[in-house]
Amino acid sequence: MAGELKHIERFRGDVEQCMKCGFCAYFCPVYRVEKQEKGLARGKDMLVRSALRGEQDLTPGFWEAMDNCLLCKTCVQFCPARTRTDHVVTAARADYVAARGLPWWKRLAFRLVLPSRPLFGLALRVASWFQHVLPSSTGPFRHLPQFLAALGAGRQIPEIAPVFLRNRLPERTRARGVPRHRVAFFSGCATEFVFPETGLRLVEVLSDLGCEVVFDRRQGCCGAPVYFSGDFATGRVMSRRNLEALEGYDYVVTGCATCGSGLKDYPVYLAETDEEKARYEAFSAKVKDFSEFIIDTIAAEPERFELKPEFRGLRATWHDPCHLVRHQEIRKQPRRLLHALDGLEFVEMPDADRCCGLGGSFSVTHYETSKKIGDHKAACVASVDPDLVVTACPGCIIGITDALRRNGSDTPVHHIGEIVRVRP
Repeated sequence: MAGELKHIERFRGDVEQCMKCGFCAYFCPVYRVEKQEKGLARGKDMLVRSALRGEQDLTPGFWEAMDNCLLCKTCVQFCPARTRTDHVVTAARADYVAARGLPWWKRLAFRLVLPSRPLFGLALRVASWFQHVLPSSTGPFRHLPQFLAALGAGRQIPEIAPVFLRNRLPERTRARGVPRHRVAFFSGCATEFVFPETGLRLVEVLSDLGCEVVFDRRQGCCGAPVYFSGDFATGRVMSRRNLEALEGYDYVVTGCATCGSGLKDYPVYLAETDEEKARYEAFSAKVKDFSEFIIDTIAAEPERFELKPEFRGLRATWHDPCHLVRHQEIRKQPRRLLHALDGLEFVEMPDADRCCGLGGSFSVTHYETSKKIGDHKAACVASVDPDLVVTACPGCIIGITDALRRNGSDTPVHHIGEIVRVRP
């Protein structure tokens, strides 16, 4: 058993920090829905402790408990001992995958499709040929019928873009005025293939702030869906490719909260030597979320931005992506920007930082739970009656849109970079 638990052993301190108080039960979005101990941080920690004592094998049941987690870090936020259950769960997944392997569909996606940008693009382009046979829904979203139950019957999913971002955005965008920084724009998969307009708007803002922006074509998936699922070996391949492409720039700016978190966590999970850890740490220090970069790094005054005309006179609320607010501790920056926009009425929704329920592949493998968590988010949105929801993660845009549509609302969800521009 000892050889099977090398990743858990690295985080033994986190495992032993749990006090078994159960305070996490009140806050865990999965436990609130399912009311099962295995869905709770305490329950997962007890299973891992049993594995370390040799009392628990890495069985399918063990995997089921570890997989039933959004990695939202809500338990960490409210834990009196600040136990890093996200470390424990991710390490446990890695040990299970190393010993027992991945499901076939994850092996196919993680090891063949996601590491190859051309193959990923080709697969999505082929899929796009069939998306119009699905029943129409509101806006650029389509309704999944019952025969696609593997992806969640009734799910609202966005259309694949007719033209991908790399076919619309030049590799180099000049800075307006005197260049201040040379930054790499990290698009992430959803922005590149589904929401290219968001990528164009983000790069436009960065350029207007005096940044030379390079969309380096060598970049690929950040690897977060892969290594957070426990496939550290493939995650390392993907991370090293991104380092080779991007570590030479002043900063790496992304508009995807999950990608930002994934890139910043390379040294936590993927480093195999001290030298590699130092390289990962130097790289992760350059990674900035869009709002973090413009407010903190460039120190642009929020008043320097204005609301795009099509959003004037509207009432907006903000959703905190888990991978932004807890994984990266970015909370104030987007709000400073939203509060400063003339012509926009900004109102806080209840539980703005509560998970929307997407959680990447969690919403595929645990869609019924995901829907119930999303229903709460939809109710929070409805309680403030906004004209639009603003956030900073393409995944959250998909998850919240799905929840809103299922609950009878056509309120649009926008990335914060889509609604602002730099004053002339």
